[in-house]
Amino acid sequence: MALETILLWAVIGLIAGWLASAVVGGGYGVIGDIVVGVVGAFLGGFILRALGTGAPFGGLAGTIFVAFIGAVVLLLILRLIHSSTVRRV
Repeated sequence: MALETILLWAVIGLIAGWLASAVVGGGYGVIGDIVVGVVGAFLGGFILRALGTGAPFGGLAGTIFVAFIGAVVLLLILRLIHSSTVRRV
């Protein structure tokens, strides 16, 4: 994998993770936002493929949109898991 590809993944992950953190609330810092955004990209792609659709528009904006959708879902799942473990204690 080329360095440019890794940097592009990091930038897309940072943007998507930051946007998702702004919408859902909270956040995990710069590195956390990158991880949430990259994992969200995979999750968003899986969700949209399962629904039989894809990104509503192409290019980099479409990629960021798919990653954003997945990152929002991931943050909501993480929030549910965190809130259920806090209640048990």
